[in-house]
Amino acid sequence: MVVTRASGGGGGDGDEYRSSDYVHSTFGSRYMQGPIPKWRMPVQTIPKEAAYQIINDELMLDGTPRLNLASFVTTWMEPECDKLIMASINKNYVDMDEYPVTTEIQNRCVNMIAHLFNAPVGDDEVAVGVGTVGSSEAIMLAGLAFKRKWQQKRKADGKPFDKPNIVTGANVQVCWEKFARYFEVELKEVKLKEGYYVMDPERAVEMVDENTICVAAILGSTLTGEFEDVKKVNELLTKKNKETGWDTPIHVDAASGGFIAPFLYPDLEWDFRLPLVKSINVSGHKYGLVYAGVGWVVWRSKDDLPDELIFHINYLGSDQPTFTLNFSKGSSQIIAQYYQFIRLGFEGYKSIMINCMENAKVLKEGIKKTGHFDIVSKDIGVPLVAFSLKDSSRYTVFNIADSLRRFGWIVPAYTMPADAQHIAVLRVVIREDFSCSLAERLVSDIDKVLKEMDSLPSHIMSSERAHVALIENDDHVNKTVKQIQDDVTRHWKRFVKESKTGVC
Repeated sequence: MVVTRASGGGGGDGDEYRSSDYVHSTFGSRYMQGPIPKWRMPVQTIPKEAAYQIINDELMLDGTPRLNLASFVTTWMEPECDKLIMASINKNYVDMDEYPVTTEIQNRCVNMIAHLFNAPVGDDEVAVGVGTVGSSEAIMLAGLAFKRKWQQKRKADGKPFDKPNIVTGANVQVCWEKFARYFEVELKEVKLKEGYYVMDPERAVEMVDENTICVAAILGSTLTGEFEDVKKVNELLTKKNKETGWDTPIHVDAASGGFIAPFLYPDLEWDFRLPLVKSINVSGHKYGLVYAGVGWVVWRSKDDLPDELIFHINYLGSDQPTFTLNFSKGSSQIIAQYYQFIRLGFEGYKSIMINCMENAKVLKEGIKKTGHFDIVSKDIGVPLVAFSLKDSSRYTVFNIADSLRRFGWIVPAYTMPADAQHIAVLRVVIREDFSCSLAERLVSDIDKVLKEMDSLPSHIMSSERAHVALIENDDHVNKTVKQIQDDVTRHWKRFVKESKTGVC
């Protein structure tokens, strides 16, 4: 392809070059001397075609989104929605006076979600909620509302208000740890145990004290996809509140399960049908079927969102209330969410979730037939399959995850949180674009990896050699195979713990 450089491109008008020649001969080219700097802005301008090609070539080394089975985040949308996204990508949502239709669309989405979660609002009433940049921001906003409500009550009662805490399970996503650390709230975690990888309602309510601003229940654990028993938490907490005179509320983190439970398990009581549930967050970019990143948080009523957290601005053309951590935000994901709501409707979402669960069953049965794994995920919950090795004496789930990369699959391996750290699992998330044929292909590739590893010397011994420094620093030089395996296991646990990113 022959293109003409613009006059500002670093040379005289009319000079021609081949963009492919430029890209593949950057070193010493007349348009830029030396390699493109990684940490500093280049001094000279380069042609747009060359800039595109350079970046596009590098991005080819990224993983394929559809084969990224570690993530819950949507990786495919219809072309019509892609067009709407591109048409609105230059709109700043915060400019409500300039883009009133976009503001109205966000309000419609909030109301649809509120009704989906059985909020006590009439057909003509406006629900209380807001669009966010994913569930992390939604959780921050909900947590701040709980903290401020608790502080107000403590001040009114003349009691100390400097040591708030939240009770939740050790299986929570890292955004809860962020909230606790950023906003100085103690995170009281209910530890897990082998075979039970969600928050125990009885142990959770036992940990509640007068400083607890809320109990956070998870509808769709990141680790296993399991729904926590929100109804049981509500029953136990109601009883404790009556006995103590407290009014400790519940927040439901429905980031993953909020767009699953209403369609697959309509009789499951987890939402605003339970009196103590005061707010719910959900990720539009997960099973809401929208590209990253959009989330939502909805409150039961206006009384559950303190007025002092809402800011009013008028310098964009009119009085605009706002309750977000950031200010500027793109409009495209909100418009994309509205597209999915009106395009699919209740029946469309239900059909997609049923299909995801069916594909999860196909994958689960295929994995069980290998004879190497125990399934740790549940049939009711988020459509995912989490599984552990029955025998880790020769190789680990981490070895399997590494080997699957050869086939393009990105399958996460990790250890469970306290007190189930000795359990290591693989997890495959089933999204809308993960078909039955892909499930069968993944099982086939897992089977190939297993047969290959079974035919080779122990990978545990290979791990020993890879971590010679770890072993040589030990006081005991002559170790049994079991001791070596324990060393490697400890290394992996430490590695996974230190590598925690919160990506889901």
